[in-house]
Amino acid sequence: MGELHYGTKDSVFTFEDRLLHHLKLVIANKLRKGESFLFSWQTSDCGAGAAIWLHPSIPLHFTFEQLGQVEINKDWAELLSFQANSAAGLTLVPEPNAEAARA
Repeated sequence: MGELHYGTKDSVFTFEDRLLHHLKLVIANKLRKGESFLFSWQTSDCGAGAAIWLHPSIPLHFTFEQLGQVEINKDWAELLSFQANSAAGLTLVPEPNAEAARA
């Protein structure tokens, strides 16, 4: 499990490493362009959730349990990027073709 550290009070959010590598790619691309956006996700099976406003001026860093090479699923990265560019902002979606991407 990896962590997304956000803000000066260092709010920490935990995500599975593979997902976090994809999020890092999408988030970095948006922030590199100076774009701010909403990122929301479900935190439990009973529907609880969280949301943060990502802005280039707010400190952000990622830590990974295993930083090694991760095969990026291009379809998933594009889907997450599409979400990030939508009015609703970045929301987590399941990895398409997950088995094929890991093969």
